[in-house]
Amino acid sequence: VQLVESGGGLVQPGGSLRLSCAASGFTFSDYFMSWYRQAPGKERELVARVTRPGVTIYSADSVKGRFTISRDNAKNTVSLQMNNLKPEDTAMYYCARSDRWAPHVTDYWGQGTQVTVSS
Repeated sequence: VQLVESGGGLVQPGGSLRLSCAASGFTFSDYFMSWYRQAPGKERELVARVTRPGVTIYSADSVKGRFTISRDNAKNTVSLQMNNLKPEDTAMYYCARSDRWAPHVTDYWGQGTQVTVSS
């Protein structure tokens, strides 16, 4: 199993970024997928989760209306579109695969991509 994130970087407040995660080594369409983030000194938190066909079943209150998770099962990718970014969105963002039979449990993580929101 491999999960490789890309798309992070430095952006000004109010700006946008699109994170992507390329998955390989498993049947991508069989698994729920998620994005998590971890800011310095804080615990890792779930940002958004999407079901096998692409329905969003969780979006953190702090990102509702600004972030959108999506997936492309033909390309084995899951993305996170982030708009109206705020300094408090600064964190390492991780792509994650859910356990096939327990979607609330994460069994594989990507290496992460850094997002920094600063003027």
